Amino acid sequence: MSAFDDDTRVEAVAANHFAAAVSDRWTALGGPNGGYLLALCVQALRCELPLPDPLAVSAYYLRPATVGPAAVKTEVIRTGRRIATGEARLIQDDREIVRAVASFTDLASLTGRTVALTEAPKLPPPDEAIDVLAGVSFANLTLLDRYDYRMAARPGWMDGRPSGDPRMSFWIRFKDGRAPDPLALVAMVDAAYPAVLEIGEPTSSTVELTVHVRARPAPGWLACRVITRHVIGGYHEEDFEIWDTEGTLVAQSRQLALLTPR
Repeated sequence: MSAFDDDTRVEAVAANHFAAAVSDRWTALGGPNGGYLLALCVQALRCELPLPDPLAVSAYYLRPATVGPAAVKTEVIRTGRRIATGEARLIQDDREIVRAVASFTDLASLTGRTVALTEAPKLPPPDEAIDVLAGVSFANLTLLDRYDYRMAARPGWMDGRPSGDPRMSFWIRFKDGRAPDPLALVAMVDAAYPAVLEIGEPTSSTVELTVHVRARPAPGWLACRVITRHVIGGYHEEDFEIWDTEGTLVAQSRQLALLTPR
């Protein structure tokens, strides 16, 4: 079993109540990564809803999580032939950490019209791109040990020279070889450093995250495009796209995040 599957496992202990464990293998600067925490919520809802794939997920991050035991409490809101919707609350020490609402569908059964007006980011093949984190490890950033990243060029902020342009494109995959799937996409949209590092900000923390899963991804590397366009009153949005090796847009997200005080 891959680290992701092991660390997003939940166990039913009562009706609408699941036991979980927040792992120390998915931490970012502020503690356990928000995308990973959302994947725990979505995993519990997968056990409750009759359709297999997350389609639209919205989460609010109410408090920082800690490594250790957790509970996920769920509620089935509505089930239909094409869409089923539920709510999940991640709880630690009787305190609500994340609240998520998700609609599920069967992505393999989608038959409606498809029009693509953009295309995947232009990147060199992964084996020709730069592993900017080669040989780098941080005790409090274990998330970096779970994913491989490849970029066309080394970002300016890494050398203390932010470009002033808060956007980036890169390849991503699980280091242990796990194939991507819709649950993984929910986590991956929050698996990169914030684009605002390129305008000289040290980092930010997620307030709200919405994910749209558009298709089941093909195996292999995934191409990502990330951009921030507005920083207002210390808050910024970050738009994230994920494309698979067949050039299909498989996930989109937007999050609102708070700049971390310097």
